Amino acid sequence: MLEWWFIPFNVVLATISGSIIGFVVASIVRPPYPFFKFTIIQIGIGNIGNVPLVLIAALCRDKSNPFGDSDKCSQDGNAYISFGQWVGAIVLYTYVFQMLAPPSEGTFDIDDGLLPIKNAPSNNTAEQVPLLPTPEPEPIVANTSKPGKISEIFAYIYEKLKLKQILQPPIIASKFDFGGYSSLTEAITYRLFVFVVANCGKFQILAMVIGAIPFLKKLILTDDAPLFFFTDSCIILGEAMIPCILLALGGNLVDGPGSSKLGLRTTAAIIFGRLVLVPPAGLGIVMLADKLGLLPVGDKMFRFVLLLQHTMPTSVLAGALANLRGCGREAAAVLFWVHIFAILSMAGWIVLYLRILF
Repeated sequence: MLEWWFIPFNVVLATISGSIIGFVVASIVRPPYPFFKFTIIQIGIGNIGNVPLVLIAALCRDKSNPFGDSDKCSQDGNAYISFGQWVGAIVLYTYVFQMLAPPSEGTFDIDDGLLPIKNAPSNNTAEQVPLLPTPEPEPIVANTSKPGKISEIFAYIYEKLKLKQILQPPIIASKFDFGGYSSLTEAITYRLFVFVVANCGKFQILAMVIGAIPFLKKLILTDDAPLFFFTDSCIILGEAMIPCILLALGGNLVDGPGSSKLGLRTTAAIIFGRLVLVPPAGLGIVMLADKLGLLPVGDKMFRFVLLLQHTMPTSVLAGALANLRGCGREAAAVLFWVHIFAILSMAGWIVLYLRILF
């Protein structure tokens, strides 16, 4: 496993190179006001988890695959991909979460009339001065009753703690209020879901620690382990997570994929940048690392996984974080179109990679 050190380093390099390309593309295209950093993230952060796992499983299932034995191909590919995911989780919940912060207005839903003006008039002309003074609003008398005070206290706590963002799921753009949950069980389920998603990096690190310690590995992970039922349950849940994430992603497209505020120009630029400009940069990084002797000798699957990390469409979890930050509709529209065009781009890049490796 010590020879695998370049896998997490490659994830960091992919984030840096993709973000630089995203910055250049965003500077040329000039997306709408609140979505400059959003455009950088959608180009710079790729899906290094579920999509590569599906591709490796489909490729290794064929007995005539170029990597040899199907079982060894699948085992090595899944191990390499999984080893890079913990770094991706850290990048998502640090760098991406900060980059997707709402603008100074506090929300991405800004009307055109409320956009900041570069050259605002300094003085009002005589025609702009109102003839009658604007009456000041009368102060609202607070409800002095005991139920009214309790309601105000709960409303204050609700606003300060942002309970709506904490309790609602990060993938589906739910419009429920705090009191909109049908039961306490539903609220607890949502809170548990957010906790699992937000701490997936810690769980991946814990899984690697368990796999690296022989005693814990025999206790939990092997087929005849006393606690294998726990691993079996995780496998069953994990197999259902990919289709569930994609189904949940569709919940943001209730108004159609063209309902976002990005516009056709910005959306096309994100697709072109992510699927056409980023992979050649990743190919250059991997080939340079191979020339410098930083990669295991003769391990073609290792190199193939490194190349896949630069080739995948935009990360679905980046869309989940975008939803938490208030731009879930735009993220869902981008993911929809990027994944459609990625069907063609991934096929072309994979053919090129296999020709280079073999």
